[in-house]
Amino acid sequence: MYPVQLPAGGPGITPQASGSSTMQYIPPFASGEASTPAPVPVADFVSPPRPNVGGQGRTIQLRANYFQISIPKGFIQHYEVAISPDKCPRRVNREIIESMVQAYSAKIFRGEKPVFDGRKNLYSRILLPFERERVELEVTLPGEGKDRIFKVAIKWASQVNLYALEEALSGRTQQIPFDAIQALDVVMRHQPSMTYTPVGRSFFTQPKTKHHPLGGGREVWFGFHQSVRPSNWKMMLNIDVSATAFYKAQPVTEFMCDVLELRDLQDQKRPLTDSQRVKFTKEIKESGQTVECTVARYFYERYKIRLMYPYLPCLQVGQEQKHTYLPLEVCNIVGGQRCIKKLTDMQTSTMIKATARSAPDRERDINSLVSKANFSGDPYLYQFGVRVNPKMVEVEGRVIDAPKIQYGGRTKALAIPNQGVWDMRGKQFYNGIEIRVWAIACFATQKSVKEEALRSFTQQLQRISNDAGMPICGQPCFCKYASGPEHVDPMFQYLKNKFQGLQLIVVILPGKTPVYAEVKRVGDITFGLATQCVQAKNVTRTSAQTLSNLCLKINVKLGGINSILLPSIRPAVFREPVIFIGADVTHPPAGDSSKPSIAAVVGSMDGHPSRYSASVRVQEHRKEIIQDLSFMVKDLLMEFYKSTLFKPARIIFYRNGVSEGQFQQVLSYELRAIRQACINLDVGYQPGITFIVVQKRHHTRLFCSDPRDQIGRSGNIPAGTTVDHGICHPTEFDFFLCSHAGIQVHFFIFSSFINKFFSSINSSSLLL
Repeated sequence: MYPVQLPAGGPGITPQASGSSTMQYIPPFASGEASTPAPVPVADFVSPPRPNVGGQGRTIQLRANYFQISIPKGFIQHYEVAISPDKCPRRVNREIIESMVQAYSAKIFRGEKPVFDGRKNLYSRILLPFERERVELEVTLPGEGKDRIFKVAIKWASQVNLYALEEALSGRTQQIPFDAIQALDVVMRHQPSMTYTPVGRSFFTQPKTKHHPLGGGREVWFGFHQSVRPSNWKMMLNIDVSATAFYKAQPVTEFMCDVLELRDLQDQKRPLTDSQRVKFTKEIKESGQTVECTVARYFYERYKIRLMYPYLPCLQVGQEQKHTYLPLEVCNIVGGQRCIKKLTDMQTSTMIKATARSAPDRERDINSLVSKANFSGDPYLYQFGVRVNPKMVEVEGRVIDAPKIQYGGRTKALAIPNQGVWDMRGKQFYNGIEIRVWAIACFATQKSVKEEALRSFTQQLQRISNDAGMPICGQPCFCKYASGPEHVDPMFQYLKNKFQGLQLIVVILPGKTPVYAEVKRVGDITFGLATQCVQAKNVTRTSAQTLSNLCLKINVKLGGINSILLPSIRPAVFREPVIFIGADVTHPPAGDSSKPSIAAVVGSMDGHPSRYSASVRVQEHRKEIIQDLSFMVKDLLMEFYKSTLFKPARIIFYRNGVSEGQFQQVLSYELRAIRQACINLDVGYQPGITFIVVQKRHHTRLFCSDPRDQIGRSGNIPAGTTVDHGICHPTEFDFFLCSHAGIQVHFFIFSSFINKFFSSINSSSLLL
């Protein structure tokens, strides 16, 4: 561990590994910006080769939801397709291509069954007779009223070499041919895309028997995720259960009842006012005159339909320039429409309950999906010579020992986590903060949280905090009731001015309320006051566990240190000053195009590491690349130096939320931005950078082969389980790690330097 205070050698002395006889002098950052540093080329960053398999920990036999694919030899022909009129949905495009193949089966396709991705890519096992010439075919789809005619232009694009894929899987070449992976993925997805409702890489079917309504006209649809992935010596098919929200197929009037929570429209016979009643102008073509009539009258005169709910508003459909109004009761919600808007808290809770299942149940469901998929009977797979093994692949994992945690106080007690959790009873914070001046602001009503409940909560909080080594002294200097977010600013201003040295404001909230956001805005940004929010239900019915968790949060917010890694087991990476940085971008929900995305970067500020500083920026809507990363990292590096008086010799950068399709784009920009931040501080400052992409939203699931290894009622794999071969990338450095029960994280390692750090990563001790 490097000290916070300067050693005798002067500012910037960097500790060496034990046994070293020399000390390296690192001068402080140069004042101001470096003068126009040269841009950092991406070629300077080296992606580390896949290391040998790790050896730490006990072995465990596992099954993964991966199924081995036998791929054909030779070539696949790739054609580009252009359909006009364009801008048709993928479903319609697939119907067009399917009709085209049937109509021209003998003349063009010679009985072959090509596959199509729904957009512009078509693959055939053979070279079509027009070879590399462009051909245009006419396709007719029967429609309601009249047939629809489309023109399809096909042109040869490239030849996909499956031999190159085989060479890469065997390790004889380093580059995985993306075009071959893409072609195989389209082959595997063609039949399901024609059978089910595709959403991204998943396929869904409408519930036939058991329905799971979410409210608001939405329901849960179950399906499966499917993707083709390269692995050591073989291709794999990743299959997982999946679920998402769809709109129910139902009359619009029933949908309105669901949304407005009405039992029956018959009970809602209050007619709309004249200003609300929709009228429209109908042009009488014969006479060129116009008349004004109600929608109800028009439908009776035109279609002999007498409306049951003439008082209800209408739906506006069609083009914006030419409004068309339809009564709700003659419209239906078409099935198969995915709900892209954010679910309410209640709907999310219902979704979680409907989809939750134990690991053994999930494994059975996946095997059932594979059995129903009947890959051996898929005519397209047969045509291309692709075979799928219906049994899950077996892999050997390792269960890494949990790191030992050291606490403070007189006993300096140790904690050894068990399945990702440990007991704090009888332990005190490594560095607990004494709280002398604090206040309580209750935004719940006095009826729901009585004064006696506040008094009892205060006493219990003080008792638990004292036991934890974070003494809260005396009574709060202020304890008042308030209501509404508009009272937050004046109250906090009063507290700031009235009570010198105010350390903490405990805020009681009645539930989900706008008060929370205002408390954090005013406390964190306006006045710089530490705040701790507590739900009213946890005040009236509190528990030692809840209070202990509150103390953990409060101590860190006030600058304390809850616990540290036992110094004797610290990995070699800590022998030099190192900063750990985590970064993520939060996007607004789908369908909301007005709100920006929020980029957040946090960095460790000590050698434990236990204290962190944050930098937050608003950026372009749904932009995944962190646009101001160079400035944000520079700020964190400066804060690190102010806190420790050392410059980081290494930067370990954890990046969340990046999909594999975004790797190259994000890495190209953000690695350069991190290096640029260093150069902007000092032209000669070039610390080692390790870039780690962390994926939580993946579909790899690991199951214990031996039921005796399963943990708890959920039957999950043990915390600390690591898999670094069998289902991992054949050439890139990635592995799976279950840091605590039930959450399996996929790590990809990218770096600009190669050294002993990877032996630490290989043991996964830094990531637990």
